[in-house]
Amino acid sequence: MTDVAAVITRTHREEWARIVAGLTRRLGDLDLAEEMAADAFATAVEHWPAHGVPPNPPGWLTTTANRKAIDRLRREARREDKHREALMLHDPEPAEPTGAVEDDRLRLLFICCHPALPLEARVALTLRMLGGLTVAEIAHAFLVQDTTMGQRISRAKAKIKTAGIPFSNPEPDDLPARVDGVLTVLYLVFNEGYLASAPDAPPIRRDLTAEAIRLTRLTRELLPDDAEVTGLLALMLLTEARARTRLSTDGELVRLDEQDRGAWDRALIAEGLQLLETSDTTDAPPGRYRLLASINAEHVSAPHARDTDWARIVTLYTRLEEIDPSPIVTLNKAIAVSEHDSPDVALAIVDRLADSLDGFHAFHATRAELLRATGRSADARIAYDRAIDLAGNTAETAHLSRRRNQLAAPNGARS
Repeated sequence: MTDVAAVITRTHREEWARIVAGLTRRLGDLDLAEEMAADAFATAVEHWPAHGVPPNPPGWLTTTANRKAIDRLRREARREDKHREALMLHDPEPAEPTGAVEDDRLRLLFICCHPALPLEARVALTLRMLGGLTVAEIAHAFLVQDTTMGQRISRAKAKIKTAGIPFSNPEPDDLPARVDGVLTVLYLVFNEGYLASAPDAPPIRRDLTAEAIRLTRLTRELLPDDAEVTGLLALMLLTEARARTRLSTDGELVRLDEQDRGAWDRALIAEGLQLLETSDTTDAPPGRYRLLASINAEHVSAPHARDTDWARIVTLYTRLEEIDPSPIVTLNKAIAVSEHDSPDVALAIVDRLADSLDGFHAFHATRAELLRATGRSADARIAYDRAIDLAGNTAETAHLSRRRNQLAAPNGARS
């Protein structure tokens, strides 16, 4: 029973987006596609423990969802064209042309990122539908409450219905207006895989990072002259190159300065640096993803942590603040300032972010490290405790706990 439950959980995590994307292509209705996929998984929960896991779980789920959709359409049919619509699901002929985007998941991504929806709504909806992320995981990415994010997704779905926004296949001319939302989704999906926020998920989800990279490669094939698309792919590759060194054998997160640089994937680094160089040939000033890729390039190009060009990284973060001002960008800049200038200067920057980032674990983790560096051990312990309470990732919790326990205990003894 436990093994079956584990298979269902893993299949949901890895295949949900693919199933929903395929159903949306066939049905032309995102709500119906999601509902039928959910019904198929519910059927699996009832059927598989008694009858065994099928040889091809994703195929079984897709077939079950299709059959449920046919039944739904037939029950709701009131006109002859509804009967024809249901019968189309049995049609062995090829599906209708897919437009400019052939991949099911990427096409659904571009469809959901319709410019009629506000950007945040597009991104939230697409992360739910395509990324397969939970509402809690999406809320964590946006630094808002779960209920707020749930309402945002519901409003986006409602607007699609009331405004009659079609789930039609995007053509080449549609892509530029939608690419910003697409890149945001791909970046957030990659980030969730890079450091999963759910406590019951693996600390690093290579399935998500691999899928984000795959879809970004496809997006670059569609828009080869878009420097930000190229920059995002470079950023992902330079980050993914360090994946094998980010967890210790005990499952603890390993900081960048403590990672084994000899174990980094040099092929990915070379490709990422080449892509970044290619994106820099454009006349357009660098945007968010090109700047982030440039920051990562500084890290992976340094033979040792002590060789990192922190002055250059501070400059890059300053430029990023100018075009994409956010407390997260400033928080990351403060870490670079600490290395380039001093922990005291960085701590003053971080403390000014308290109102906007108090509920974000990385804020307290960064503050704890800076307090530690300035010798304020008691305050650092409090900050570590707060970060541990907020962190959902088990590897990060283990790392923060070890760092806290290295500090002098309140009575002066070593803990």
